[in-house]
Amino acid sequence: MTFSHSSSDLRRQVATFGAIVGSIIVNTVSNIFPPNGLNVGTLSNTLLAPVQVTPANYAFSIWGLIYSGLVGYGIYQLQPSQQQNPRLRHGGYLLALACVAQCAWIYLFLARLFILSVVAMLGILVPLIWLYHRLEIGRERVSQLERWFIQIPISTYLSWISVATIVNIASTLYIRGWNGWGIAPTGWTVIMMIISAGIATTVFTQRHDLAYLLVTVWTLIAIAIRQIQTPPIAVAGVVLAIALILFSFSSKSKSAIQVH
Repeated sequence: MTFSHSSSDLRRQVATFGAIVGSIIVNTVSNIFPPNGLNVGTLSNTLLAPVQVTPANYAFSIWGLIYSGLVGYGIYQLQPSQQQNPRLRHGGYLLALACVAQCAWIYLFLARLFILSVVAMLGILVPLIWLYHRLEIGRERVSQLERWFIQIPISTYLSWISVATIVNIASTLYIRGWNGWGIAPTGWTVIMMIISAGIATTVFTQRHDLAYLLVTVWTLIAIAIRQIQTPPIAVAGVVLAIALILFSFSSKSKSAIQVH
């Protein structure tokens, strides 16, 4: 029985690490040798340029942080000492599934199969939400190593994908010629920004997850900068970002007072 469990754990560890590496390779290749000559960034800046909820180009540099965190996660969970970690066991193959879905998303999006790309994006988002829950992030006290190599990488990844899902859906609706039910694109953009900030606030309230909140702040500011010529969006982005930061400081201060 012990051998069977060890073998199963090893397969999970290797599959997770392999999926992380595979997603990085696919993303790199798609940027260097993009199908039809357009990578994700170029497509977003040309065909999808009118989609106002898209962040400024520099915001996508966060993928460097996300992938660094995921590599750290992959190496940490691959260690023999982590083979029987109950939280990692409970997480199962969920991260591997998210990474595979991300590979599918890249090529569906670049092939301009936007509706299918939304399905693939949900294939990233749902496993990450499930993994976030199973890892008990913000709910269970863990070592500093596990916090930095397991929890923070997943929080960062999930927060970015949460916003990316909104952008992906908005892009698909734009391509499909959706009329917005009579609401102007600027209005919908502000609504989506408020929803993103609301989700971050809820997560921070329930989990005290600063990593998740800061990624949302990063995104809101990037949207504001890209839409600097559109005052309602620019103002909304800055105000919401400041409000989230102040809220996090306020919550931390209250927690410190309660402890003392």
